[in-house]
Amino acid sequence: MADQATTTEAPSKTRLSRAEAKCSVEGCKRPYRAKTYCNVHYKAWRRGEMEKHTARYKLCTKEGCKKPRAAQGSLCEEHKKAAKAEA
Repeated sequence: MADQATTTEAPSKTRLSRAEAKCSVEGCKRPYRAKTYCNVHYKAWRRGEMEKHTARYKLCTKEGCKKPRAAQGSLCEEHKKAAKAEA
């Protein structure tokens, strides 16, 4: 019965080391750092500058603003203060 248990197990997945794994951005050949990105693209992702990639934060809804939203709202701190001053 021990033979049957070993034959039904799924084969183990092989993972590349960090040095061997490459950045997930098309055309980039730099080694992987975190979140499937190299250092350059990871920093851009953290700043919210990555087009067509999931943003780190929910961004301000004001046109052209890429800053993270303020707590419990759809605007960043700057635009939230400006809207409050206008009201």
